[in-house]
Amino acid sequence: MKKIAILGSTGSIGTQTLEVVRGQKDLQVVALAAGTNVKKMEEQIREFSPSVAAMWTQEAAADLRERVSDLNVRVIWGMEGLLEIAEFPESQVLVTAIVGMIGIRPTIAAIRAGKNIALANKETLVCAGHIIMPLAEECGVSILPVDSEHSAIFQSLNGEPGERIEKILLTASGGPFRGRSRQQLEQVRPEDALRHPNWTMGPKITIDSATLVNKGLEVMEAKWLFGVGLERIEVVVHPQSILHSAVQYADGAIMAQMGMPDMKLPIQYALFYPDRRPMEGERVDLFSLGQLTFEKPDPETFQGLSLAFAAARAGGSLPTVYNAANEKAVALFLEGSIPFLGIPELIGEAMERHRIVSCPGVEEILEAERESRESVMKGMERFRS
Repeated sequence: MKKIAILGSTGSIGTQTLEVVRGQKDLQVVALAAGTNVKKMEEQIREFSPSVAAMWTQEAAADLRERVSDLNVRVIWGMEGLLEIAEFPESQVLVTAIVGMIGIRPTIAAIRAGKNIALANKETLVCAGHIIMPLAEECGVSILPVDSEHSAIFQSLNGEPGERIEKILLTASGGPFRGRSRQQLEQVRPEDALRHPNWTMGPKITIDSATLVNKGLEVMEAKWLFGVGLERIEVVVHPQSILHSAVQYADGAIMAQMGMPDMKLPIQYALFYPDRRPMEGERVDLFSLGQLTFEKPDPETFQGLSLAFAAARAGGSLPTVYNAANEKAVALFLEGSIPFLGIPELIGEAMERHRIVSCPGVEEILEAERESRESVMKGMERFRS
């Protein structure tokens, strides 16, 4: 029986992880953490019977504690709660499905506690890859990617040494606005950007897919996960989302992983690696597909991608600024305070203002986050008029 803890259990990746648990009798959920969705957390506790559950706010924890008072579960809250879930002695694997930089400290704590990490929190490596990867190696902990693209690269590598990699081909669907011009993007509304053509995801990552910021974050994540330079990572737009990413080797051979756009496949692979378990669901029918197409990205229109490469090249604390500014700008766009094209504009401004710290510690990363959010709030004032 493999025992797992989940950070972000009520979100998109968290709920799909629990779908995987339902289909596998030798997985047991021992700890859950979520934000403020008390109703869904109560449902999960009643179904999966974890020993401990954490909510982000004290109010949500108090509400949950009252709702599950008839059950043998301990309810905790806040960052201390997340850290306790991350280090929970009974668990073997921590699924980091939480969104945002809030995942950095719990991930570090879990690694130090000897937990393998099923990583769905991009920000952990984007902002703190220089801390996370050496620490995982030191502690003998595996970082198993849950993102569909990084899982595809991991599967395509299949133990091959890094020096044989010529190029990583990181695929992108292109999002809902593929092929549009900047002029056509000027009047985009949140409801338009939330209509992803292939994937069902949470609102933040769906907007990131529309701006290609998500792909920029994945470029930075791939750099740390697979130990390759940026010059060996190429973004390829693949609208069908069937080929999830590939690796080109020194002899010219390309190994790729294909499958339906279903996050449960990479989640299950991470939880059971190196085993490959049967899983129900739709299969790719190559005859029905007929063809797969590939295009170059448009970094002039979707400037989130070019800004990501600039942040990654500079390194240090600048990727944190890129990520944090984007988080705040996306929130402002979703509430209708800034236009769609204001997202990369505000990210770029925050990056220009920032004085780079070459090798930031956790506190310096969090300070860069705070500074970036303040920069975005100052910049957004011009959109009010």
